[in-house]
Amino acid sequence: MKIEEALIKQVKAHRHALHQIPEIGFEELKTSAYIKQHLTAIGVPFETVAQTGIIAFIRGESPQKTIAFRTDMDGLSVKEESTYPNHSIHDHHMHACGHDGHMSMMLGFASYLMQPHIKVLDNIVLIFQPAEEGPGGAEIIIKEGIFKKYKIDEIYGIHVFPEVSQGRIGLCKGPMMAMTGEFDIDILAKSAHGAMPHTGIDALVIASEVLLGLQTIVSRNISPIDPAVLTVGRLDGGERRNIIAGKARLEGTIRAFDKSVYNRIKNRMQTYLKGIESAYEVNIQIAFRDMYPPVINDAGLFDEFYAHHEAVCDVISPQMISEDFSYYQEQVPGLFYFIGTYNEEKNFIYPLHNSKFNFDDDIMLDGLKSYIGILMYKKSIVEILED
Repeated sequence: MKIEEALIKQVKAHRHALHQIPEIGFEELKTSAYIKQHLTAIGVPFETVAQTGIIAFIRGESPQKTIAFRTDMDGLSVKEESTYPNHSIHDHHMHACGHDGHMSMMLGFASYLMQPHIKVLDNIVLIFQPAEEGPGGAEIIIKEGIFKKYKIDEIYGIHVFPEVSQGRIGLCKGPMMAMTGEFDIDILAKSAHGAMPHTGIDALVIASEVLLGLQTIVSRNISPIDPAVLTVGRLDGGERRNIIAGKARLEGTIRAFDKSVYNRIKNRMQTYLKGIESAYEVNIQIAFRDMYPPVINDAGLFDEFYAHHEAVCDVISPQMISEDFSYYQEQVPGLFYFIGTYNEEKNFIYPLHNSKFNFDDDIMLDGLKSYIGILMYKKSIVEILED
């Protein structure tokens, strides 16, 4: 595998530029323009999808299949406090999830494939996807028919990850990241003066019981060998210290690796809340927002990848975080893996979405090599060596 020093410098320069212009989902206008400018400069044809997304297509000389690679584009509404020298110029916006690195690797990958000493045999699709952080650009790209149009056979995606050491790749076979959803529970009770509690129905007392009761669903209704999370992260209610609360709201999240487990949690929540509603003679409303499906790595693609990258691979436990790459895996076999960023010596220790999150630019070479490695062991590209 021959990667020129000039290309490595180019990848780092991409991050320097992209890190400064983070934009939230479906507002990645400057980001999209930057990517299009580079693709045009190196001669890669592309089209616009999902408002700000881009599909680049490199036609193979003798295609047997079409292989897709995906990168996300959006930043977060976070005020940057990292040590990265090319700070965000967009106030209260930051690439706190490393998507600037993902795009830079993909742009470097595109440049590599367009080099004269690289012969591309299979069709290659590069997906620059908006709104991974929400509301989810992957589903829109699928609905726009991109997978059918390009006849995509398999797909790969990566994410920088501070829970894996720099220089290592983290992945696992089968379920790797959880499906996720949100819920809001509104308790509509009866307000009264605090000196006369018997004339009201206390929404805070009911909310407290609901908060504790929900914790038994995973521990008592879900098999202990089926990982699941039900978290209430916010409780709001009450008007004044001497008033019986007439309403309260609980907000939380559900996560699981199996759809049947996820749906059982939802069903048990509804049954439990109907019982509370009846017992206290109040009105309880619950709203669910189902979000991303689980990321499930194809066994065959995992085995292939691991066999060729075993020296740098760590098989990790499934993670309860989520990713809309999962929508692609519902269409075709897919593999998602982590590029390690943790480096205590350089103080790259902060988690994703943290205002101090950062990583060594050199890790982008790890991602670039992994992309190239996939095409090499699949014999989708050939490196033409000089005499």
